[in-house]
Amino acid sequence: MISPSVAVAKTVAPTQSRLLSSAAFRNAFFTTPNATARAYATTATTSSSSSSSSTSQFKTYTPSSPGRRWLKRVPRDHLWKGKPIRALTLAKRSTAGRNNTGRITVRHRGGGHKRRLRTIDWYRREPGAQLVERLEYDPGRTAWIALLRHQETGRLSYVLAPHDLQPGSVIYSFLDKSTWNQSKNGITTTLPIDKGNCLPLSRIPTGTIIHAIGMKRNGPAQVARSAGTYAQLLSTGEKGHAIIRLSSGEVRKFPVDVCATIGVTSNPGNMHESLGKAGRNRWKGIRPSVRGVAQNACDHPHGGGKGKTKGGKDPRSPWGTLAKGGKTRKHPNTMVVRERPRR
Repeated sequence: MISPSVAVAKTVAPTQSRLLSSAAFRNAFFTTPNATARAYATTATTSSSSSSSSTSQFKTYTPSSPGRRWLKRVPRDHLWKGKPIRALTLAKRSTAGRNNTGRITVRHRGGGHKRRLRTIDWYRREPGAQLVERLEYDPGRTAWIALLRHQETGRLSYVLAPHDLQPGSVIYSFLDKSTWNQSKNGITTTLPIDKGNCLPLSRIPTGTIIHAIGMKRNGPAQVARSAGTYAQLLSTGEKGHAIIRLSSGEVRKFPVDVCATIGVTSNPGNMHESLGKAGRNRWKGIRPSVRGVAQNACDHPHGGGKGKTKGGKDPRSPWGTLAKGGKTRKHPNTMVVRERPRR
């Protein structure tokens, strides 16, 4: 097995006093040096021969139709243009939000383009060096994915790509304890804290920015997997629980032996994209939502009556749960140290 370099690991804020706030983290990772590059979108190009204009952050289009006027997308020129590895894909069968009895259990689902979902390696159990072949688009998620090739076995796999991960990079997984503290020429190596490397929380320095965090020992990554999401490790140890602050502001406990990947999830500009038209949402399999006051009384608590009346009720969901500040948790999660800020 190819062992990692003997170089001392790069720690990202080793002490508690250097922890980043949410605003400071965003400014450090996602800002650009000049005001022109900070603009989220540029005006449409004035040249009649060009149909789009792009910056390092977003791509806008000439308004040749109403649906293209407000279309603003993240550039995807760096992604693989061909098809994915067929053996690592799975056909997604649409259910339109219905269960086995045919009743709608999830609203606003239906239609959409056919999709083949990529099988992502959420466990990262195989040790050794893995080469990043390319970055690809996955229709089943907002972040980019990376195709890895194991340098010893040649096995191909897809993983969630961290922000700024480049093809040709080499990443490692250190979930196997046999890969810890290896000795080479009398020198004990330390685990490299580089983007894309997967380690247990007990081996990550305090203050490190991480994503794709597991919730159970030997379980898959479940937390901070969406585009641009991240978490910060506040405290950890050899046993017990580690404390992590999520990007929502929630602080909660995780077992110290669960997996976590160094870095921020790729495609952080996804939250500022503009689809441009309702039809683009329909292509994604999302159907329109209707206001409660526009429905019948049998379909929504706000429905029925004459005019825009809610029937004298406070705002609530179709099932009667209060929507503006009402309590919804009967049994609080004991793993949550501090809840996320709420309005």
